[in-house]
Amino acid sequence: MKVYFNNSCKICKAEIDLYKKEEIEEIDWVDITDNELAEQETSKDSKQLLRRLHVKDGEKVIGGAEAFLLLWKKMPKYKFLYKFFKLPIIFYIFTILYEIVAFFLYLKNKKQLKKSNL
Repeated sequence: MKVYFNNSCKICKAEIDLYKKEEIEEIDWVDITDNELAEQETSKDSKQLLRRLHVKDGEKVIGGAEAFLLLWKKMPKYKFLYKFFKLPIIFYIFTILYEIVAFFLYLKNKKQLKKSNL
């Protein structure tokens, strides 16, 4: 399983760093910042990759809240999150909240990336 994340976003990086400490061998961590290979592997453009967390499991690419479920399911320490957030009403609320937070992180990070490219 590959996890495509935005290492240039401080909040995203901090969360992923927690997950990396679990040292799960089946998970490959891929920074999507200026990464054309990630775009090819996921068939997503840089904007789409920056906008949400993505997971590639086999040939299937999953983004957003559902990607977090797949990630947590693979991590013994975080499996309780998977079990809780997969509940239908909880997942629905989680999806909405994730999209709102991800949108604002995307806007914030987009501005940061533009400043660093000047």
